[in-house]
Amino acid sequence: MASVKLGIITGSGTYRLPGLSQVETRRAQTRDGAVELSSGQLAGVEILHVSRHGDGHERLSSQVNHRANVLALRDAGAQAVLGVTVCGAVDPSIELGTLLVFDDLHFLANRLPDGSICSLYDEPGMPGRGHWIFEAPFSEPLRDALVGAAADAGHAVRDGGCYGHVDGPRFNSRAEIRSLASCGVSAVSQTAGPETVLCGEAELPYALLGYATDYANGVAEAATPVSELTRLIEASTGAFADTLAAAVAGLAGTTPAPVGTHIRWS
Repeated sequence: MASVKLGIITGSGTYRLPGLSQVETRRAQTRDGAVELSSGQLAGVEILHVSRHGDGHERLSSQVNHRANVLALRDAGAQAVLGVTVCGAVDPSIELGTLLVFDDLHFLANRLPDGSICSLYDEPGMPGRGHWIFEAPFSEPLRDALVGAAADAGHAVRDGGCYGHVDGPRFNSRAEIRSLASCGVSAVSQTAGPETVLCGEAELPYALLGYATDYANGVAEAATPVSELTRLIEASTGAFADTLAAAVAGLAGTTPAPVGTHIRWS
């Protein structure tokens, strides 16, 4: 069976993918703009890599072109996508430095950073337009690979949890975090909601790996010091690299199915 070509999207703290060899980088043109797309080999698997923020954290969360990122990966032949994100813990039982493999999504706004609806179908009559229907938004085979890889690499990992997408670039107030906690959100960050939805519409199986770098506002008695937050963002790079390398090796030779189904009108 042919090996799947995997897309990997990284965020804060991981601007280049550690361990990626034979790297070639190009500007991939999409209908929604250009994307810096790197390709190479990781653990013997063909990888396509996109950095959400770019070198030097050029783009804040409110400036990420999610539609272009997903289209660039799809057009380059990605058959599945793994995303990673540093995040703020809303569940106080999550220890900082823990990896989280999410199994649910809270993204009620369903909007892109520019305020437009989060969808690949932004014009009437577009081919493939329709509704994405699912029981759970994340790919179970990809989730299983991430959970097993994190454990094998010796990292503390939580299997399951609800990812909460919040708009940036500011952090959230105590009242906002209380509201999210009441909905069962486990941890929050500012970028992965659109990726989940757009990959679902593109029929790209997607899974999301988080790393808890701080407690969200009001979760702990004392706020996480900014120095600790930045230290853990730096530490996340190694944890993500170890886990991704083991996960992609475990996915070699597999062909994960798209999540859910679609009602389409063309």
